[in-house]
Amino acid sequence: MTETLVERQQHDHRIVQELLDERVELWSLYGALGHLRPFAPGQPLESKLREFCQVLVDYISLGHFEVYPRLTDVPERRAKVQALANALYPDFVNATDAAVGFNDKYEGEWGHGLLNHLEADLSALGEALIRRFDLEDQLIGAMAD
Repeated sequence: MTETLVERQQHDHRIVQELLDERVELWSLYGALGHLRPFAPGQPLESKLREFCQVLVDYISLGHFEVYPRLTDVPERRAKVQALANALYPDFVNATDAAVGFNDKYEGEWGHGLLNHLEADLSALGEALIRRFDLEDQLIGAMAD
């Protein structure tokens, strides 16, 4: 069954709104982690970090496997949107890789030695997320044109 133009637009709107909602939740958790400095082992850092990693993976997955393919895999999509999505893709992948790397490092059981790297890793991840937010905003803006 083929989506009609209206159905496709409604689906696009829903998925973009979901991405933006997850972005707000992710950034809120990022800020909450920052407020736990200086980082010390135990609670609440470990539970906040796990929660953050889960939302990070959900957010990255939604963007990478739902939103981005939606922009590039629909043959009827305007050429301008497809061209922008293709041009931004390498930076998009870099931000995704940074998030996946952070998650892989901190999602599970980790020793206290990682605490020495957490602040720098969060800072680097924050920069990657801000870059990704910018890329997503460019794509969302192009979709609205």
